[in-house]
Amino acid sequence: MDQENGARIFLGIHDGGTMRLEEDEAAHCVKVLRHREGDEINVIDGEGTLYHCRILSASPKSVEAGILDSVPDFGAHPYHLTMAVCPTKNLDRYEWFAEKATEIGVDVIVPVIGDRSERRVLKRERLERIVVSAAKQSLKGAVPQIRDSVSVKDFILGSTDIKGIKLICYCIDKEERRQSICDALDSCPDNKNVTVLIGPEGDFSTEEVDMALEHGWLPVSLGDSRLRTETAAVVAATAVYLR
Repeated sequence: MDQENGARIFLGIHDGGTMRLEEDEAAHCVKVLRHREGDEINVIDGEGTLYHCRILSASPKSVEAGILDSVPDFGAHPYHLTMAVCPTKNLDRYEWFAEKATEIGVDVIVPVIGDRSERRVLKRERLERIVVSAAKQSLKGAVPQIRDSVSVKDFILGSTDIKGIKLICYCIDKEERRQSICDALDSCPDNKNVTVLIGPEGDFSTEEVDMALEHGWLPVSLGDSRLRTETAAVVAATAVYLR
């Protein structure tokens, strides 16, 4: 299937043999890009498949397109990555992380609120718009899931059933020797399912770190440099992507 290099990709809803663009996507398709009935467009379903379609009906409120062909696992990566990251005081930085992690390859983003977090409220809807845009721009059929905010401690307590490897990055001095994230990934038999926990600007509290270690989280290092929260998160996502 011709993926029309550089062409606009839309997010749609699969409905039998058709794809439907809802108002925001439809308005951009019809009013901005001036697509009409008979035009061919590419649509992702947000779950991993790209559809090549021909428009059957077009209005700024809704576009319906017949499916001509499909590409499953479009732009997929061979692992499942959950990034549990504390929101930054400057919200723009967290949104930058969400965008870049989507471009690199992430499946779930969980805003976690730590004992030392300065930002304790996050608008999920805005993040969802950002990752949708990033997924389309980076040619991915799947859009990362944005979970509701949860405290670091509750997330750790609920992590018992998490599959694969669980990694926590922190700065505070602990007796436990931290290995590099690359070594941790290489040493784990199930490194196809990865969960990474990143703290706030003030780092995790000692209590949070102790709780994580008690629940099977592996302490890892991202190198010798002191990284901002959003930078650490992108470095971790990149490490998983490159391994």
